Amino acid sequence: MSSEPYLIRLTSRLAEGISRQPESFRSRHANYLNACQNDDGGFGGRDPASDLYYTGFGLRGLLLLGALTAETADRAAGYLRSRLEGDASVVDFHSLLYSAAIIQSISGTDVLASAPADWPDRVADLLGRFRSADGGFGKTPEAKAGSTYHSFLTVLCYEMLGREAPEPEALVQFVRTRQRDDGGFVEVAPMRRSGSNPTAAAVGILKILDALDEITRTRVTEYLLAAQSSEGGIQANAVAPLADLLSTFTGCWTLLECGTLDQLDREAARKYVRSLERPEGGFHGGVWDGGFDVEYTFYGLGSIALLE
Repeated sequence: MSSEPYLIRLTSRLAEGISRQPESFRSRHANYLNACQNDDGGFGGRDPASDLYYTGFGLRGLLLLGALTAETADRAAGYLRSRLEGDASVVDFHSLLYSAAIIQSISGTDVLASAPADWPDRVADLLGRFRSADGGFGKTPEAKAGSTYHSFLTVLCYEMLGREAPEPEALVQFVRTRQRDDGGFVEVAPMRRSGSNPTAAAVGILKILDALDEITRTRVTEYLLAAQSSEGGIQANAVAPLADLLSTFTGCWTLLECGTLDQLDREAARKYVRSLERPEGGFHGGVWDGGFDVEYTFYGLGSIALLE
């Protein structure tokens, strides 16, 4: 296992990059994100109703900007507490655990204080039910095949619980079966064409499990560099007509993790990201996107932190 938790390393690097931006930049995006918090304390996406997934991005964005106050954090804590009961997906578990950790670091409030003492054990047991026969973790319990993305989120959940993912060797082997001839990785086994985001998830797993070798770094770098479009951003896959902000962020972070971000045309990527920034705060998802939300705003902030 890597000595420094993945999400701490990611957040620290992004916060350091954002701190170099002028106050005017940080203020307008903080104002936008703060305005997205609902009365119940949560954050929504294009649908304004509060959602665990988007609440995580709202809090993460404010944290990067150094603008997450104890008051805002405690309001979000109320929303998280309302979501502790009932069924949840791996995506929701990840959002809940990470949001709770952020809130505790800012205000000291323990969202999980009222949970049973064995709650971490229960969560770990539940995560184990998502294990698939191929060594990965699926989108649903007892899935027949694993998902690269959901395997990554599950590993992060185990890490936030202070535990190692069980049978790490099988998980590494699962990830390696998802690499394709172009150097990238796919989300599910039948896919033949790699994607930038499954590649980022795969590298994340290998990095956490100390299994990212030099050959994989080189092949992944070649794949992601080829995914940079004429717009300057990174495409989701080889047939995507245009780049997008999610793929640009995950691609840049993955190249940094591989030690090869300097090989990207960073100026072209920077201009692409800046073209998606709204003067009022917030980011669009791509030149094709007339909307904006807290998730893409996080990707925009993260990309700027890595590129400037």
